[in-house]
Amino acid sequence: MALLIETGLSDWMTDEDIARDIRKLAPELDVRTPDTLGNADEITMVAMVQMREDHLMRLPNLQLLQKLGAGVETILGHPSLPDHMRVARLKPDAPAQGIAEWFLAYILRTQRNMAFHETAQASAEWLPKAPVFSPDTVVGVLGLGHIGARTARMMDAVGFRVLGWSRSEKQIDGVTCHHSPDALPEVLEQCDHVCAILPSTPETIGLFDAAMLARMKPGSQLLNAGRGDLIDEQALIAALDKGTPGHAVLDVTSQEPLPADSPLWLNPSVTITPHVSGWYLGDALTDVIQNFRNLTAGAPLLHEVNRTRGY
Repeated sequence: MALLIETGLSDWMTDEDIARDIRKLAPELDVRTPDTLGNADEITMVAMVQMREDHLMRLPNLQLLQKLGAGVETILGHPSLPDHMRVARLKPDAPAQGIAEWFLAYILRTQRNMAFHETAQASAEWLPKAPVFSPDTVVGVLGLGHIGARTARMMDAVGFRVLGWSRSEKQIDGVTCHHSPDALPEVLEQCDHVCAILPSTPETIGLFDAAMLARMKPGSQLLNAGRGDLIDEQALIAALDKGTPGHAVLDVTSQEPLPADSPLWLNPSVTITPHVSGWYLGDALTDVIQNFRNLTAGAPLLHEVNRTRGY
């Protein structure tokens, strides 16, 4: 039994980088990359970001697709995925910390008038402007799983008033949590910043349509580091023109890479980052190693995906 590292990406860590780190942690494991594949019949687990069209054809004894991340919608929705194939995702601390920091960075950029002061500096103008007082600011966090809960706690630690919304009932110290579909518009109406970290499910795809965007507080900021299909991008552009919301910060988009002709690039009310909020795997590789060991031993997997729920 062997573990294949094949991320399917060219703009992140290389397959060999990840394989080398795993070998350092568990030198006894048989870890391979596409360049050292050897006998494909021996591969029982693939650690990947994007599922290849030919994974199942090339690897006849494959049992587990291990996502090097949280979102698994592209895997579960793949037409060639057989019913018996198991899928697992990660819930590591390092990307959760990174994503929470990404939200905080762009919220503080607004709170502290950074763009205003940069413009003033370019004109050699000394223009004092009062920052927004954090205790007077309401931050909403949509999705209160591993990453969302980390984000909500970070916002609370800074001193914001934090509202949370999730599919199921949650309790987080310092956070006022809501959990029904009817509660979401009421949450949006109160928030100065909305941090979206929702998974891609039939219930969330296109959730932020024209009607939902219209329920946001005028001048507020929508930040999305969850899944790009949460937002109807044409509706978002129209909503930004009306000032509700006033700005959007997008680390994920409906199509990635975002096409060069997308109107989002040049919209002055949109900030784009290229899916970089949760860059580092950190301790996640220990879960990849443990899942390979568990698979080999016939033990329960860590973070195995419920294919009915979609996560």
